[in-house]
Amino acid sequence: MKSPLLPVAISAVITFASTAHAADLRLSHQWSNKDIRHQVAQIVADEVAAADVDLDIKIFGSGSLFKAREQYRPLSRGQLDMSVLPLSYAGGQQPSYNLTLMPGLVKNHDHAARLSSSPYMAALEETMAEDDVMVLVHGYLAGGFVGKDKCITKPEDVAGLQTRAAGKAFEQMLAGADASITSMSSAEIYNAMQTGILNAANTSSSSFVSYRIYEQVSCYTPAGDVALWFMYQPLLMNKTTFEGLSSEQQDALLAAGTKAEAFYLAEAKKQDAASVAVFEEAGVEIAEMSTEDFDAWRALAQETSYKLFVEEVPEGQELLDMALAVE
Repeated sequence: MKSPLLPVAISAVITFASTAHAADLRLSHQWSNKDIRHQVAQIVADEVAAADVDLDIKIFGSGSLFKAREQYRPLSRGQLDMSVLPLSYAGGQQPSYNLTLMPGLVKNHDHAARLSSSPYMAALEETMAEDDVMVLVHGYLAGGFVGKDKCITKPEDVAGLQTRAAGKAFEQMLAGADASITSMSSAEIYNAMQTGILNAANTSSSSFVSYRIYEQVSCYTPAGDVALWFMYQPLLMNKTTFEGLSSEQQDALLAAGTKAEAFYLAEAKKQDAASVAVFEEAGVEIAEMSTEDFDAWRALAQETSYKLFVEEVPEGQELLDMALAVE
């Protein structure tokens, strides 16, 4: 007797075969759609769509899918496909990632790009691979300081202030300068400034603008000839998800990543100057960090952040040496 379910079964097999390589990928980030990191994600999504390889990337911005600091774990477990994520946010899971937000370690944007293609970064990518994570787009952003009531240029300027620092290493350094630390994502700075929880903060030039921090402060110390603050903020992808795609889809993603990475570097260089213009227009005082100020911060970092990193991370000295070896 012929089974009446057979045509349905055959149909299901045919349908599966025809859509086996079609996929929808979810990409999460914490920023607004005006932010450079959203633009990087959008370039990848648009380029992949234009490649016509049955791959659709849906972007969930402004922390709408996962909270800022809760993206790495679902990404590593395959519950999230892609994320533009400050890697140091996952420093709790992998302490070596805290090196990607280390005061004074990166000199400028071109130096940051060289770090991204160095043996130091290759070592970090090996750790990511162990968590089933891979880098699709490398990128660093520079940043500076804001003060609600005063300018921040040198270590003594933060003494006694309630300060937000992006990442463990900056918190250690600022605590060494006698600042009180309040931890939060950059998306929370505005309200914390508005309600008096914070007196000072540091984050990226892009975040200062996209979160309108200029509405809440009296002074801005941007990244200039010297920049103390550089943060690695790549577009990451679940490795198993990538490997499960067709070769055409993988090629489209890699090509899109290359284009987005070039944009990221070029645009990151523009962000610092652009942020100054925005703060000036808002009537905020612009301060400048001198080379002497920078050297004082770095000396403090060597006694606090660098020292503690080496003590806490088994391979810490080796990784730090690899990073410092990049000219």
